[in-house]
Amino acid sequence: MVSLNVFRCAGLRTVLAVVLAGFVSTAVAEPKSGGNLNWIVSPEPALIVPLTTSAGGSCEIGPKIVEGLLTFDFDLNPKPQLATAWSVSKDGLKYHFELRKGVKWHDGKDFTSADVAFSILTIKQYHPRGRSTLANVERVETPDAHTVDLVLSKPAPYLLTALAATESPIVPKHLYEGTDIVTNKHNSAPIGTGPFVFKEWVRGSYVALERNPDYWDKPKPYLDKLTVRFIPDPAARALALESGDADLGGQAIPLSDVERFKALPKFQVDTWSEPYLGAQHQLYFNLDSPILSKIEVRRALAGALDINALNKLVWFGYGQVSASSIGTLITKYHDTSIKPYPFDLKQSEAALDAAGYKRGPDGTRFKLRLLWNPFQEKRASEFVRQSFAKIGVDAVIENYDFATYVTKAYTERAFDITLEALSNMFDPTVGVQRVFWSKNFKIGLSFANPAHYSNPEVDRLLEATAVEPDEAKRKTQFIEFQNIVYKDIPSIEFGANPRIVVLAKKVKDYAVTAEGLRGNFADVYFQE
Repeated sequence: MVSLNVFRCAGLRTVLAVVLAGFVSTAVAEPKSGGNLNWIVSPEPALIVPLTTSAGGSCEIGPKIVEGLLTFDFDLNPKPQLATAWSVSKDGLKYHFELRKGVKWHDGKDFTSADVAFSILTIKQYHPRGRSTLANVERVETPDAHTVDLVLSKPAPYLLTALAATESPIVPKHLYEGTDIVTNKHNSAPIGTGPFVFKEWVRGSYVALERNPDYWDKPKPYLDKLTVRFIPDPAARALALESGDADLGGQAIPLSDVERFKALPKFQVDTWSEPYLGAQHQLYFNLDSPILSKIEVRRALAGALDINALNKLVWFGYGQVSASSIGTLITKYHDTSIKPYPFDLKQSEAALDAAGYKRGPDGTRFKLRLLWNPFQEKRASEFVRQSFAKIGVDAVIENYDFATYVTKAYTERAFDITLEALSNMFDPTVGVQRVFWSKNFKIGLSFANPAHYSNPEVDRLLEATAVEPDEAKRKTQFIEFQNIVYKDIPSIEFGANPRIVVLAKKVKDYAVTAEGLRGNFADVYFQE
């Protein structure tokens, strides 16, 4: 067995603070206990636990209550959480975990290997990414209450990194077994092992969490309370921060306010992207639409979007433009040779004429239903609408709250084009395969293959990379994959959207792991 155990080094937090300013507080003072952190999360999620969803809000709030087997440093090296030691067999077919002893669920029940086995198999069946991430997990063995072995049918080189709480939450078997997993009440009122205990969720207003007095990593957490606030309006979120009603917010303020907040002495503004997340925004075509099933139409629409202009006008220049389905944040697999489709309105107009979609008497060629995930900037949908209008395509924007958007896009499929925020994650097999793998298309499965894209060669490449242990071969396969998808145009990739975190300077250590805001906040404290 090849040992992969990672030990927390003394002073690691301080070293990372110096090297990765903005990720970790540079304060070296002893953390102080007490206080209530008011944290803005937007939009409000439909669920709290990221067991059956990969929605951003769920992935941010859930890990404060439920935990994963592992957490990760900024280089994506694993660190202990519910697992204290682990190893992987030389053939990559067995993952062995030793679990933390003495851990209790928030209802007082013992945490055991049975909970891990149940959770892993549930994620494999119900999580949007879990269907592919855990596809090679053949069975989960539990030799005793504190030992778990994942037995694989084929290697999964990305698997260990998928075991953070934000991606693979461990939930209590005794509260989920025998229930409808999707509608289980504990998805919204969680019982976990984490540093904070769920108290209440007032829909449309806040989620209240309190310190877990029996947390295994004492004296953490340092906060007495954590209040998650939902404020839909960006201007109101900015006001809440400025007035002191909120202490921390990710993607909370209008991008036009970033420079102003940087100049305010009581705030820290971080512009970074969590290594674990691999942020990426894009436009997807519904390939079931008769018009958009024609590649010449998709190519014409792609030529009408100036992605560099989108970055400047919508993202205020804070984004990282990337035309490939594997973005710039996954540097070892990103194909730098792939550039945005040439911006040429005249050529797009001519292509639509040739395809038989000439302008009508009112100047319109056809209409498209345009949806947008609230994790996108609304101004991005307006930018797309205006861009397409220049070539005679009427993209009619439909505005929905997050839960309704998910239903419209993934259950009803009531759209022609949709602006999405499907992150690449820490590995393309996890974040990208779900989007372009034909076998991951399923009505009602959120954030999975929204285009209904199908290409046998793409399927073959994705399935090959998922089991390829040789990094050089894996990179070659991912490069080939990116070029095929780029030519097929099931999507128009925008790149990495700005990740802006605003916090009061008294808030320390909000992001001490690669998960960033999706970490557990056990280290957060106030220093006046």
